[in-house]
Amino acid sequence: MTISTATIAHVPSVFKVCSNCDTRWHSITDFIHDPTLDLVGYMPTFDELTSGLFLFNHRCGTTLACTVGQFAHLYDGPVFEPNRRGDADCPGHCLNKTDLAPCPEQCCCAFVREIMQVIAQLPKSEYA
Repeated sequence: MTISTATIAHVPSVFKVCSNCDTRWHSITDFIHDPTLDLVGYMPTFDELTSGLFLFNHRCGTTLACTVGQFAHLYDGPVFEPNRRGDADCPGHCLNKTDLAPCPEQCCCAFVREIMQVIAQLPKSEYA
C-alpha cells in the first residue's frame, strides 16, 4: 500500500501541549510569554546541563517540563568550567528544585540560572 501526499493531513507544529487541559503553545515565544504559566523549578542533569528540566505550573494545575536546551537561545553569555557543585563556595541553588535564584559562582551550571532569570523577567502577553 502506498500513501499519496495528497491524503496526508497537514498537522501544524506545536511547541508544547498541556496534558491536563489540552492548551497548545505553537511556539516557544507563545509559551514563555503566556501569563497562565509560571516558572517554578529546575531539575538539573549534571552530566548534560541542557538536558535538565525547567518546571512550569499552568493555571489548570498541571506542571509542564521543558528541557533547558529548548531555552538556551535566550542566553548569550559565558559558560564557565568546571562544575563547582559541592565545592565550599557553592551556594547549592541547583540542589533545591524550587530555588530560582541566580548563582554568583563561575560554575558551568550558572548559565542555566541566568536563563531562568531571563524567563522570569520576560513580559507576559495579555491574550490568555
